[in-house]
Amino acid sequence: MSKRVFFNQTGPADVLEIVDWQEPSPQAGEIQVKVHAIGLNRAEIMYRNGQYVIDPVFPAKLGYEASGEVVALGENVAGFHLGDRVAVIPAFMFTEYGTYGETVNLPARAVVKMPDNQSWTEAAATWMQFTTAYGALIEYAGLKEGDFVILNAASSSVGMAAIQIANMVGAVPIAVSRTSSKARQLFDGGAKYVIATSEENLKERILEITDGKGARVAFDPVGGAGATAIIEALSFEGLFYQYGALSPDPIQVPVMDLLGKHLTLRGYELFEITADDGKLARAKAFISKGLASGALKPVIAKEFDFSQVQEAHRFMEKGTQVGKIVLTVK
Repeated sequence: MSKRVFFNQTGPADVLEIVDWQEPSPQAGEIQVKVHAIGLNRAEIMYRNGQYVIDPVFPAKLGYEASGEVVALGENVAGFHLGDRVAVIPAFMFTEYGTYGETVNLPARAVVKMPDNQSWTEAAATWMQFTTAYGALIEYAGLKEGDFVILNAASSSVGMAAIQIANMVGAVPIAVSRTSSKARQLFDGGAKYVIATSEENLKERILEITDGKGARVAFDPVGGAGATAIIEALSFEGLFYQYGALSPDPIQVPVMDLLGKHLTLRGYELFEITADDGKLARAKAFISKGLASGALKPVIAKEFDFSQVQEAHRFMEKGTQVGKIVLTVK
């Protein structure tokens, strides 16, 4: 028997329960992993609250990321061996699999071998954030040396990953935050510029940084009223990627900027990458290269013990962290 987290109703962190659980033998195409660390994501808060893109099926499991050791292999699984150190990529839905447990089964395509220089905590904090940022910035936008890229809510785990990916290809990351309270951490994380929207005029500051040309790419999980200034700060043929909905308000698009600068505004989600074998393979190769070289390294905000899962969720809901929250499993 091992421990696993479930919830039987939507609501606050108190609905999360740790129960005794017997994980079945892995089926064909599955890998069983003894978990050492679990990365937390905003999607899990939304799913627990009943505000995610899919509704929970009770008893509901959750969790997109983890790291651990391979302890069993299902049929038709190639390239893995017992004892391999592995990390989990979010390439499944919560109604299918989940990582909040001491022992979990996962689809083999969602598992990747860890580089030797990574700890369990780092590996559990890697693949959601870097794959999300990779998809918009590299796979679709083709971010390259010299490009200016606006990164809104830059202190999030995905925002910090996007800063590193921009630096890895020689682009110029412009980190955007509501206040300047996290500026030092953003600069330490690799941001070339930091803009506090409650203290500065974002459009004017972007135009100043880019010598009046604007930024070619914007990557935004917020939307709402604040997105208008970001759109106005884009360059000719600029690209705007919306990858979240932290604001429920509509985005007001300035039509003359849209027409006059031939802008592209696009909704984007992680599963565009992880559901496509070719795109997922390219993401694995790019991120693995960055991890091995040290160009990519997850920023860890705080670690909690597995038994403190409720407390960890409450901490994430405060929104004060810079980087990733991780559960450690003894």
